[in-house]
Amino acid sequence: MKRRVLAIIFATVLTVSALTGCGSSASAPAAAPATGGSETKTAETTQAEATDTAAPAARQTDGKNLPELTTEPLTITLWDIATEDPGKSTQEAAVQRFMADYPNITVNQVHQQNDTYKQQLVVAMSSGQAPDMYMHWGGGPMAEYYKSGFANDITDMYAKYDHPEFIEAAIAQSSFDGKLLAIPFGGLSGCDIYYNKTIFAELGLEVPETLDELDAVCATLKEAGYIPFALANASKWTGSMYFMYLVARHSGNAEFDAAYTQENGGTFTSEAFIFASEKIQDWVKKGYFPDGVNSLTADDNQDRALMYDGSAAMMLHGSWQSSGMKADNEEWYTENIGIFRFPEDTEAKAKGVPQDVEIGTAIGNGFSFNCFNADGSVDQTKLDACYVLATQYYNDATYNDMQVAVGAIPSIVGYGAETVDDPNDKYVADVFFGASNVQLWYDQYLPASVTEVHKNCMTELFGLEKTPLEIGQEHDAAMQKAIAEQ
Repeated sequence: MKRRVLAIIFATVLTVSALTGCGSSASAPAAAPATGGSETKTAETTQAEATDTAAPAARQTDGKNLPELTTEPLTITLWDIATEDPGKSTQEAAVQRFMADYPNITVNQVHQQNDTYKQQLVVAMSSGQAPDMYMHWGGGPMAEYYKSGFANDITDMYAKYDHPEFIEAAIAQSSFDGKLLAIPFGGLSGCDIYYNKTIFAELGLEVPETLDELDAVCATLKEAGYIPFALANASKWTGSMYFMYLVARHSGNAEFDAAYTQENGGTFTSEAFIFASEKIQDWVKKGYFPDGVNSLTADDNQDRALMYDGSAAMMLHGSWQSSGMKADNEEWYTENIGIFRFPEDTEAKAKGVPQDVEIGTAIGNGFSFNCFNADGSVDQTKLDACYVLATQYYNDATYNDMQVAVGAIPSIVGYGAETVDDPNDKYVADVFFGASNVQLWYDQYLPASVTEVHKNCMTELFGLEKTPLEIGQEHDAAMQKAIAEQ
């Protein structure tokens, strides 16, 4: 049975010419050799086999209610975006523990670059090279993967077999249309403003609590020769963080929710979206972002570099930046870096708009499984193995302890701010758990085709190439087209 083409997102991918030659890049050297084959047996290996038969090594899954995995050779191709530590080591360790317990199963773990990951994944799906197990962020793209036939419905497996006790919000973000489509891993990720405490102290600056106060802080920093905000917007989703927060502070979730459905007058040209765009362009014109902001890349940490060399004083970013900065120079990080939540819009607050909506995710990432036979039926043997890997090794105590050690908070009941030592991460966790609502990143929540338009609009917005009204109209046109195609 042929799978339906990814109609909404593949058309966008075709425009990314740099990726068209990469569609068959799913293969990679195995992370560890599979057992079996035509090796020559010696007395020592025969004795070892006899010993193994007599007393098989204990596995961490022993005694749990899980599917019994095959003893035949099996290969799983897994894609993630863990290209740097600490995430890279943590995730590779999970795969190694799994393969140690199931030596007949080889996991080809392929680390992809974040900025091109979604396009690479769609190219792979459209060219018949889709991985068996792949990470994503939930939201609209996850729904598209499922509707296009590249994600297994694991609702029944989750009900039948053992799994961690994920928090309700994590399961909600891993579901679509009442079906569980992914296993969460990674952890909670909030978004707040990192700032250089040393620079603030030098200039006598207080942490701003309102947008007006933030404007005043930026003006003082600029006058003193500092770049107020470190931003690398070649990645596009980084600039979106400013846009999302300004919309949320001006209208809570109301205007975004209405624009998403395009019902009851909902539009991306409503007051909050125009306010956000105008504010960003005002900041650009005042020089509050780096020169060439649209040419700097987050994957190369060019935004963080501006914090390191003292050029920039603040950086709005995801909470994963704490572990990244500590890994680079923990002493400098501890001495210089503090954090505060995105300031409030006092005028909107006076109108009753909630100011405790935060931007982030309850799952960090999710793993979906693409385990199908050529006729479209489920490859249960492979699906069973993927389920065990995701639930028992990416979410076991070892994995979670490694997460907590670098300041991440697993999306599992029993973890929280009290498990975190880093004061900045503890602050983010407190803000996150105290929020009235957590708005998932637009580039993960919106349908994939709209996501690409949204990200391109962020380039146009920060580059002063389009007006706020034109930015909103582009979003509306993309959203209406996506709705019609659905």
